[in-house]
Amino acid sequence: MHVAMLLEMAAEGLGERVALGPRAGGLTFGRLLEAARCAAAAIAATPAKTVAYVGLNSAAFPVALFGAALAGRPFAPINYRLPDEQLLRIVARTAPGIAIVDDEIAPRLAVGIPGVQVVTRGAFLAAAGVAPTTPASAGAAAFGSGAGADAAAADLPVAVGDPDDIAVLLFTSGTTGEPKAAVLRHRHLSSYVISTVEFMGAAEDECALVSVPPYHIAAVSAVLTSTFGGRRVVHLEAFTPEGWVALARREHVTHAMMVPTMLGRVLDVLERDRLGLPRLRHLSYGGGRMPVTTIERALGALPAVHFVNAYGLTETSSTIAVLSPEDHREAVASDAPAVRARLGSVGRPLPALELEIRDVGERPVAQGKEGEIWVRGEQVSGEYLGRRAIRADGWFPTSDRGWLDADGFLYVGGRLDDVIVRGGENISPGEIEDLMRTHPQVQDVAVIGLPDEQWGEKIVAVVVADPAPDAEQLRAWVRERLRSTKTPEQVIYRAALPYTETGKLLRRALQQELAGAR
Repeated sequence: MHVAMLLEMAAEGLGERVALGPRAGGLTFGRLLEAARCAAAAIAATPAKTVAYVGLNSAAFPVALFGAALAGRPFAPINYRLPDEQLLRIVARTAPGIAIVDDEIAPRLAVGIPGVQVVTRGAFLAAAGVAPTTPASAGAAAFGSGAGADAAAADLPVAVGDPDDIAVLLFTSGTTGEPKAAVLRHRHLSSYVISTVEFMGAAEDECALVSVPPYHIAAVSAVLTSTFGGRRVVHLEAFTPEGWVALARREHVTHAMMVPTMLGRVLDVLERDRLGLPRLRHLSYGGGRMPVTTIERALGALPAVHFVNAYGLTETSSTIAVLSPEDHREAVASDAPAVRARLGSVGRPLPALELEIRDVGERPVAQGKEGEIWVRGEQVSGEYLGRRAIRADGWFPTSDRGWLDADGFLYVGGRLDDVIVRGGENISPGEIEDLMRTHPQVQDVAVIGLPDEQWGEKIVAVVVADPAPDAEQLRAWVRERLRSTKTPEQVIYRAALPYTETGKLLRRALQQELAGAR
């Protein structure tokens, strides 16, 4: 199925229901479809082969996503936080194309990129027939003139493209080199949506708050799943915990997704003002490792909310495993260690997928043994521009380490290249981090390997603590609970750890910094 059909179906069934923006004055599903069709007509009138999006969360994001789909162009949301030089290189890779940019970002692209037309957000929305949030009359005249909002409805695009066409390009973080462009085709994204969401299944009062940045797969999937389900979406332009809480209360948000670092900061706000989130029913989290202490704290602070841990990858069109609300409640209430431990898992694989744990020889391992997570299903792309990582039989190696327990719950240990090799032994940083976070004074920790002449690598723990315990006492505390070979040889205290805005620990940045300091 073509992803634009998801919007066409919603507009036909729920045309007058508000789809995007505030309860009063937001775009209905019918108007969102009209805007996407006008945007598609404006895009199709240009030589663009790709539609890039460089900006914050806003109404322009879903309009551009569906507009690009209707125009038959890949949609490429790009990380606006990148340094100028890298941002220019990535935008240049979308040529020939157009780049929809926020007004404050446009000057960063003013040097000119061959083959790329820069269009401000306001100009784009004006061409789509949507009132822009910022004045952009000059830009509007330069984009969409003669197409867009004035085109006859009969001439506007409909979803008739090939499901095997590229729908979305998402650029990786590029921590080990130039970012790769992950390819998601219409059939991958639509398969994920249809297999996980009931069409028009949302109640009329439901509202989803999207606060993850537009260039994250979770932002793309949130728009698509909410549209198909008939749920209104509101966007938070840039995350602050106070802003998130205020928007959730003002717009009667019932559903939300956030990364672990966001959740902890939101809980701080709720504990200070004690006003709660009375409308919130469902909160999913993912994108990084969630400390068990944080989710336990959240379950206590928001007892009426259904929590879901969603684990997925860009290359799999989002979620591949889910720890359900029932799993959360059962784990918290249980005295059995194996059941209680499920709070540290990412749940069970989705029914539409196959998942295996394999060794370095790509052979399945025994239950309970750690290896690489492999996955297969209709939503799995496993493709990058110019390269396919997916095997001929449909299996995709995720490069994540993990293991399955006897009941099929998946535990993710981190990336394969995060493993510390000490004296020939493979040591998982995640196991040590999980233990150290249970220390009453430790707030956060990153465990990394640094070069060592005797052992090859030594284990170093970078710790955020208040108050900071004596380093030797902390090492002794770890040694009592894990064997000595897993005890950090060095403990370094920091005020905070580096994370991306999507909640991923910048482990390699710490390694490079500390290795350089040595």
